[in-house]
Amino acid sequence: MSTLSLNASNAQTLINQGFQGSSTNPSGVHLTRRGRLARTLLVLSLAVVLASVFGLKAGAGTTDSVGAPTSFIQVTVAPGDTLWSLASRMADGGDVRSLVDEIASVNSLSTAEVQAGQKLRIPLR
Repeated sequence: MSTLSLNASNAQTLINQGFQGSSTNPSGVHLTRRGRLARTLLVLSLAVVLASVFGLKAGAGTTDSVGAPTSFIQVTVAPGDTLWSLASRMADGGDVRSLVDEIASVNSLSTAEVQAGQKLRIPLR
């Protein structure tokens, strides 16, 4: 039977020998702080591009359907007319509020106020 005896200094030498030959960077090239920052930004930008590509692919099955073309008539606002009065005349029993909203959006009106002599496009239903 053989006996192995090690003293503390020999044991430490044996432990350290396993780590002396290996290196985390075998090429010997060390990046500066600026290089590490550039590498990080490059990886992040590639991740953003990949995420956007996969995001577009995820929505590829959806289609935006365009409604049927809408016909309009052009009306000149008379004194005393309001969007509500114009919409109620043109609604033909339909929802007046939705027609008021449509008139405002088609004519890019920020308020419901109209001036006499102003020309408005009113969608036909």
